[in-house]
Amino acid sequence: MSEESRSYASNRREEEDRALLDAARALLDRAYAPHSKFRVAAALEDEGGVIHPGVNVESVSLGLTICAERNAVFGAIARGATRFRRLAVVAEARRPCVPCGACRQVLIEHAPDLILILEGPDGGPEVVALASLLPRPFTEF
Repeated sequence: MSEESRSYASNRREEEDRALLDAARALLDRAYAPHSKFRVAAALEDEGGVIHPGVNVESVSLGLTICAERNAVFGAIARGATRFRRLAVVAEARRPCVPCGACRQVLIEHAPDLILILEGPDGGPEVVALASLLPRPFTEF
């Protein structure tokens, strides 16, 4: 592959990552976080390129709260999706916002090769492999 081809592929991937971040950002208004005031949104891309939305939804009983990432995965599975490529995660108050431990566990079970697109400090995409955030996962029972 020529240097020009590599550059084009890299630019195209960054544009796709930015578009996924934008899709997640567009969901932030739907997040329901009256207790923590920490609104998070996620956009999960399946193998067919379909984007599945997720936002955090809090309960006054905080243990019943669901994070945006798990909301996106569970909704995608309910709609019949089974394989996932990328997940963009954004928050109003933190850059980058990485999935919590519970979300990492669920994500690794359903998408061990998932690529996370996080919003970097400058607002641009920061690409991280999920597996790097959860080494030696618990995946067999």
